[in-house]
Amino acid sequence: MFKRSIATFAIAVASAAMPAVLVAPLAYSADALPAYIQAAVADAGRPDADKQRDANRKPGESVAFAGVKPGDKVGEVMPGGGYFTRILSKTVGSKGVVYTLSPAAQPGRPDPIAALAADPAYQNIKVGVLDPNGKLPEAVDLMWTSLNYHDLARRPDADLTALNKMVFDSLKPGGVYLVIDHASAPGAGKTVVQTLHRIDPESVKKDLIAVGFVLDSQSKLLQNPDDPHTVGVHDAAMRGTTDQFVLKFRKPK
Repeated sequence: MFKRSIATFAIAVASAAMPAVLVAPLAYSADALPAYIQAAVADAGRPDADKQRDANRKPGESVAFAGVKPGDKVGEVMPGGGYFTRILSKTVGSKGVVYTLSPAAQPGRPDPIAALAADPAYQNIKVGVLDPNGKLPEAVDLMWTSLNYHDLARRPDADLTALNKMVFDSLKPGGVYLVIDHASAPGAGKTVVQTLHRIDPESVKKDLIAVGFVLDSQSKLLQNPDDPHTVGVHDAAMRGTTDQFVLKFRKPK
């Protein structure tokens, strides 16, 4: 039922409650990355516009921190234009798969992920609709979302608990959920998701621990201590320079 075209999934939702366990943050330098990740970032099929953002987004280091490797099965929540989708696709390789979950396509608007999945160079990408009542055709090693969690919180009809349970249930026991997003000021919770498009990482931790995840580790890879946290992320002065958190959660075995 999960085809390389937009599809709807069905899921059985389960919940769990586990305490958070914090492991020391990990750091990677570009020249120390595994060869398969270096090759994925250097992929000639990546648009120049994506490559120009690499210095700020550090995609190779982020993928390495998540622990993605060849042969993995990955689910990506809200892939946008495919910045990380291409890199994940090339990292997992021909024996792996990347299941993308996007909001339902709007009539008359091209779907960049559907076009990407139709490219023979990325034939391990499978396209689906983001639905808290849906499921992937198989349990995956990793779920991934980048700069999207605050958008999930912005949606007036969003049921974050259901969405987070869907992510939890999509993972194999021991699987990882990697969340990257724009940080708000400490203590802001979800109060500025609409105005500044930022979210407090402590709020994200609380949400995901509530559905059963354990906080495995967090990275300072994308931190910017000079960000005042009072300016919207779409402001020209902040583009590409926001303070971002990188949180790695794990589904208990």
